[in-house]
Amino acid sequence: MSVGWVTLARLCLVNAAIGGLAALPVNLFNRLMAVELALPALLPGLLVALHYGVQLTRPVWGHRSDAKGGRTPLILGGIAVVGAGVLGAAWGIAIAEISVQWALVIWALSYIAIGLGIGAAGTSFLALLASASGARKGGVATTAWLFLIAGAIAASIGTGIALEPYSPDRLVVVVGAVVSIAVLLCVIATWRVEARIPETTAPHDMPLMMALRTTWGDPVARRFTGFVFLSILAFYLSELIFEPFAGHVHGLGPEDSTKLSGGKDGAALMGMIGAGVLSQLRLGTLRFWAVAGCVLSALGLLGLGAGLPLVPSTVALGLGNGLFVVGAVGSMMQLAAAHAQATGTRMGVFGAAQAIAAGLAGLVATGMLDLTRLVLPDGAAYGVVFTFEAALFLVAAVVAARVMQGDDMTDDATLVPGE
Repeated sequence: MSVGWVTLARLCLVNAAIGGLAALPVNLFNRLMAVELALPALLPGLLVALHYGVQLTRPVWGHRSDAKGGRTPLILGGIAVVGAGVLGAAWGIAIAEISVQWALVIWALSYIAIGLGIGAAGTSFLALLASASGARKGGVATTAWLFLIAGAIAASIGTGIALEPYSPDRLVVVVGAVVSIAVLLCVIATWRVEARIPETTAPHDMPLMMALRTTWGDPVARRFTGFVFLSILAFYLSELIFEPFAGHVHGLGPEDSTKLSGGKDGAALMGMIGAGVLSQLRLGTLRFWAVAGCVLSALGLLGLGAGLPLVPSTVALGLGNGLFVVGAVGSMMQLAAAHAQATGTRMGVFGAAQAIAAGLAGLVATGMLDLTRLVLPDGAAYGVVFTFEAALFLVAAVVAARVMQGDDMTDDATLVPGE
């Protein structure tokens, strides 16, 4: 049973809240630790990797929402834990002015809480959205991702404005307000939604390990997990090195490299919107958008690595990323929703693969770049990383084309008959 677009859009407010809270540790707190507190840049990197590592618990949260017959409590409880972690991290920044040692303890606990909360809330949200969306996975995936980005932008800009003039005490107050807004948004988003989808509230007593073995025993789910890992690893590999590449190789200043990065993100948004709209018009399947997005992203990366014109290559990379997101996230929801009593468990397995890949990508990219720059000029060194990333995208495209061949993965309509 699916619900209307208004309810689906309201439910996606959960993703806006997650995006807003997750943006602060990655962006603002990163800068405050490295600049205002003059701590090693590796520290926030390790803390972010810690929060990704903790998200290996996603299958546990997904299975619990399946077994208990309810996803809303885990969404609300998870977002409360994320909020507590983000507020704790902000408090740690204030404590660091007095004692860095105590701040490190607070940050470690806070980032663990952030990872646990995102795992619980994010997995349960996607499982509920998969059950609620019916035969509209492409458009719903686009909507959910746009809300995630909008939440991150709103939280970043709003926090930046509210922090003027900056002080550690003001930071704690402002972050507390952001957390309160995020929790309120999630309450509004989930209000009485699950009651309208009876199949999500039917509990079962399958133990966790048996549910995981059943999921991993499905060849389609196993291959799709491999696709998620490969594609997300490729997707995030260039995140930490794209702006340094613009500076080292093309001589762009910080303001120009930031504009270029923003242009890439803008192209990605256009790709998401285009694929989402065309999916609703039945023009292109989720498999097509996933494969096309991987291939176009690879072409953009090869252009960057080969020294082709910067802007066209960047736009191609951004558009490809946008198409890929719609195809991959939509297919993820589709494959999970095909097994009503294991939707959360499957979404948790896919989410765990995504978290591992995202956490690993930054370490692989920066480590590979440092090593290659020891023996190669900057342009060639970046070219090696971009070529490796392109190769991963092309392998992911082949995997996507193969794993999505069956009738249950070809298009939205065939997966959910009668809707």
